Amino acid sequence: QAQLVESGGGLVHAVGSLRLSCAASGLTFSLCYMGWFRQAPWKERAFVADIAWSAGRTEYVDSVKGRFTISRDNAKNTFYLQMNSLKPEDTAVYYCAARQPGRTWVNPDYWGQGTQVTVSS
Repeated sequence: QAQLVESGGGLVHAVGSLRLSCAASGLTFSLCYMGWFRQAPWKERAFVADIAWSAGRTEYVDSVKGRFTISRDNAKNTFYLQMNSLKPEDTAVYYCAARQPGRTWVNPDYWGQGTQVTVSS
């Protein structure tokens, strides 16, 4: 059974950094698109970034461009979200997700359980 497990969340001061990891098992990781989403209190879950299977294409929501970097290590079945220059408005539960080619992020194949990121001012 496929599983995604996030780690690396926590409490950090503004302008600090965190790196989230998402370890995948039970799926053909190297063929999947991997993404990060976040859900702030009282808001809907929203797209943050994604990376294609080949790692040759990445996309980011405008609010994190230049601060966050998504990457993947297919040999380790793990992908990452490096978050720098964090702001209080980045506070949210962060979820990783995976989708197979041909599917969209509207309904990905798998979700992780989420990890809390809290940025204090």
